Amino acid sequence: MQIAVIGAGVGGLVTAIGLQRDGHEVTLLERRDDDGDVGAGLSLFGNSFAALDALGLGDVVRAVSTDEIAWMRSGHRRPDGRWLTRIPQDAIASLRTMHRSDLHRALVAQLAEGTLRTGCDAAVSDLGAPWVTAAGRMEDYDLVVVADGIHSPNRARLGLDPGLRYAGYVAWRGVTGDRVDLGGAAGITWGRGRHFGMAPLPDDRVYWFATLNTPPGGGNDDEHAEVMRLFAGWHAPVAELLRATDPDAVLRHDIQDLAEPLPTYVRERAVLLGDAAHGMTPDLGQGAGQVIEDAATLVLLMRGARGTADVPDVLGRYDRLRLRRTRRMLLRSRRAGRMSRRSGRVATTVRDAVMRVTPGVVIGRTLQSLIDWTPAEARRS
Repeated sequence: MQIAVIGAGVGGLVTAIGLQRDGHEVTLLERRDDDGDVGAGLSLFGNSFAALDALGLGDVVRAVSTDEIAWMRSGHRRPDGRWLTRIPQDAIASLRTMHRSDLHRALVAQLAEGTLRTGCDAAVSDLGAPWVTAAGRMEDYDLVVVADGIHSPNRARLGLDPGLRYAGYVAWRGVTGDRVDLGGAAGITWGRGRHFGMAPLPDDRVYWFATLNTPPGGGNDDEHAEVMRLFAGWHAPVAELLRATDPDAVLRHDIQDLAEPLPTYVRERAVLLGDAAHGMTPDLGQGAGQVIEDAATLVLLMRGARGTADVPDVLGRYDRLRLRRTRRMLLRSRRAGRMSRRSGRVATTVRDAVMRVTPGVVIGRTLQSLIDWTPAEARRS
C-alpha cells in the first residue's frame, strides 16, 4: 500500500520504518526544514523495547542508549538529599536512557533513501479521506498516519481537537557537557512546588530536568541563571549539573496535555498516533513509551491486512486497543502530577509522609503495571 506518515518525531519514524520494512511504500512528511531533532534526555522502559523488538528496532535503540540507571539507587528525595522512597531495582531493570537527538539520528538512518521529505507542511483531508496536501499539491494514499505532535494542526482538521490544558508548571531541560559524578544515585527530588530530576546518558553525559509551578507564558532573559537561583542549596550534585551545562542549551517549555481524552483516533482512512492522539504530561515517564506502543500496534495490525479493503477493520482494531490503554495513562499521569506538585507547607508535609511509609514493593508493582504491555496484545486483537 501507499502510506503517508505526517511528522518525523519518534512515533512517525518508528511507524514509517516498520511499515516500510513490511513492503509498503511510505512517504514521511516533516514540517521542519531539517531532519534533526531537538530535546534533551529520554527514558524508555521495557514496554518500549518490547514494541521496538517486534519491529526489529530494539538493538538500534539499545546501541545509542545506556542501562546505567537500572543499576543505580533511584526513587524520590527531599531537597536536603534524604530519601522519601526507593524504587526496587527489579522494577527498573528494563530502563534505558538516551539523548533524543541520538535516537532520532539512529532511526532516520533506518529509512530507505528518499522516504523523508522535510520542509513539507502537510495537511490531511478534513473528512479523513486518504489524501494529503503537501507543498501545494494534493497526493493520494491508501492510509494517512498523523503523528505531528501534541500541537497537531491535523488533529484539528479532522475535527478531533479538544484543545490543550496547561498542567500548571514549566519545565527546564538540559544535558551536561562534562562528566558529573551522580554518586550512584538518580531519580527525582521533590520540593515545594518544584522538582529536579537527573539520569545518566551515554558518553558520561547527564540529563537533568527542573520544574516549577507557575503561570503559563513566562520566561527569563537567562533561563540557566533562573534554574540556578531556584535550586540553590539543593543536595549534590544539583549545582554541579547546572554548572556543567551550556547556558545556551537550556530548554524551557510550558507543560501541557490534551484537555480531554479523544473519543476516537480514527477518521475514515486517517489515524492519529502518539502525542497527536494522547499528548500527556511527563509525570509517569510514559509519553514516549505510549508513542512507540502506538507505532508497533499499527504496524503489527497492518501485517494482517490483505489489501486496502481491510484498512478500515485494521484502524477499528487499533482504535479499540490504543484508546483503552492511552486514555488510562493520560489520566493517571495527570493525577500523579497533581499529587507530586503540591506546594503548600501542610500539603507537601503530608505528601512526603505518605511517600516515606509506602513500601518499595508497592511502588515497584505500580511501576510494573504501567509497563505491562507486550506485542501479543496487538496480535490477539
